[in-house]
Amino acid sequence: MKEDIEQSENSVNEEIRTPLIIQTNKSLKEEKVENGCYEKKQDRYMVYLSTFVAVCGSFAFGSCAGYSSPIQSAIREDLNLSIAEFSLFGSILTFGAMIGAITSGPIADYIGRKGAMRMSSTFCVAGWLAIYFAQGALALDIGRLATGYGMGVFSYVVPVFIAEIAPKDLRGALTTINQLMICCGVSVSFIIGTVMTWRMLALTGLIPCAILLFGLCIIPESPRWLAKIGHQKEFELALHKLRGTDADISEEAAEIKDYIETLEKLPKVNLFDLFQRRYSSSLIVGVGLMVFQQFGGINGICFYTGSIFESSGFPPDIGTIIYAIIQVPITALGAALIDRAGRKPLLLVSGTGLVIGCILTGISFYLKGHEIAIKAAPILAVTGILVYIGSFSVGMGAVPWVVMSEIYPINIKGAAGSLATLVNWFGAWACSYTFNFLMTWNSFGTFILYAAVNALSILFVIKIVPETKGRTLEQIQAAIN
Repeated sequence: MKEDIEQSENSVNEEIRTPLIIQTNKSLKEEKVENGCYEKKQDRYMVYLSTFVAVCGSFAFGSCAGYSSPIQSAIREDLNLSIAEFSLFGSILTFGAMIGAITSGPIADYIGRKGAMRMSSTFCVAGWLAIYFAQGALALDIGRLATGYGMGVFSYVVPVFIAEIAPKDLRGALTTINQLMICCGVSVSFIIGTVMTWRMLALTGLIPCAILLFGLCIIPESPRWLAKIGHQKEFELALHKLRGTDADISEEAAEIKDYIETLEKLPKVNLFDLFQRRYSSSLIVGVGLMVFQQFGGINGICFYTGSIFESSGFPPDIGTIIYAIIQVPITALGAALIDRAGRKPLLLVSGTGLVIGCILTGISFYLKGHEIAIKAAPILAVTGILVYIGSFSVGMGAVPWVVMSEIYPINIKGAAGSLATLVNWFGAWACSYTFNFLMTWNSFGTFILYAAVNALSILFVIKIVPETKGRTLEQIQAAIN
C-alpha cells in the first residue's frame, strides 16, 4: 500500500509538473517568437506586401511626372507640335492632378483606400493608351489629363493607406517609400526615355499600374477605414492579416474602435468645417508643410534643370543624369532615418540644405552676370542644384506627406487630405509657371527668393510642426486636435 501511495503521488506530481514545464517552454517560445527576426518577418509579411503594392501607384506617379522631359523633341517632331501645344501637353498634367486632389479624399472615404487606388490606376491606364495611340495634340492632352488625375489621387491615397496599415515603429519608413518610388519613377523615365521612342515609353507606364491592379486583389483593405464604416468582422480579419494570424490584436483593435466611437459622436464635416478651431492645429501643419514644400522652388528647378545647367555653362545632359541618379539613394537614406531620427530633425536638416543649395546657385548666376570668376560659376551652379535636390529628397520631399497622413483625425481625413493635396498641386503649378518669368527678371534674385522661403520653412518646423515618431495615429491626433 505504501508503494502504491508513493507511485500515485509521483504520478500526480508528474502530471502537475509537466504542464508547468510546457507552459514555461511555451512562454519562452513566445518570447523568442516575439523577439526573433524570423517570426517578425512572418508577422509583417502582409504589411510589406501591401506597402509594395501601394507604392506601385507612387512609381506610376513618377512615371507620369518624368515622361515629358526626355521625349520633348521626338514627340514634337513626330506630331508636328508647336511649342505652345507641347507646353499645354506638359502643363495639363498639373490641372488633372488638381482635380484628382479635390476628389481624392471623398472617393477614398466612400469606396475605400483600395477602391481609390483601383480607380486611379484605371485612369492612368486609359491615359497611357490614349498617349500611345495619339495622332494629334487633342488625344495627347486627353491622355495627359487622365494620367494627371490618377497622379492627384495617388498622391493622397497611397501615403494615407500605408500610414493606416503600418505598425507605429515602421510607419514613417514605410510611408517615406512613397516618395522614394516617385523618385524612382522619375529617374527611370529620364534614363530609359533617352533610348526608347515616346510611344514605347508610354507603354512602360502601364507596368506599375498592372502590378497594382493585380496586387489589390491580394492585400487587405485599411482596417481603420473598415472600422469607420462599421464592418467589424472585416476590420478584425484585415488587422489579423496585417499583424499575423497568431498576433494579439486586442489592444490595437480596442484603441482603434475607441477612437472611431469618439469620432462618431462628432458631426460629419465638409471643406468649410475644417476651419473650426478644433481642427486648426492639424490644418495649419498639413497645409503649411505643403506650401513650403512647393514654394521653396522644387518644381521650377525640377522641370527646368537642363536649362539651369545650360544657362550656367554646365553640360545639361550630364547634369540631368546626375540629378536623376542622386535623388534615389538619398531618398532611400531619408526612409531609413525617419523612424530613428524623427520627422522634425529630417525637416530641419533638409530645410538647411535647401537654403544652402539656393544660395550657391544664386551666387553662381551673380558671378556669371557680373563676369566674376567665370570658370567657378558652372561648378557652383551644379553643386548648388545637387545640394538642393539631395536636401529635398532626404526630408522636405517625403516628410510632409508622412506628417499629413498622420495628423488628421479620420473623420476629417478625406476633406483635409484633399485640401492639403490641392494646395500642393496648386503650388506645383504656380512654381513651375512663374519660374521662367522670375529667371528673366533676375536669376540671382530667383534663387535668393527661394532661399528665403526655405528659411521660413525652418522656423515653421521649429515652432509649429509636432514630432510624431513612435506614436500611434490615435495618440497623435488626440494630442494635436
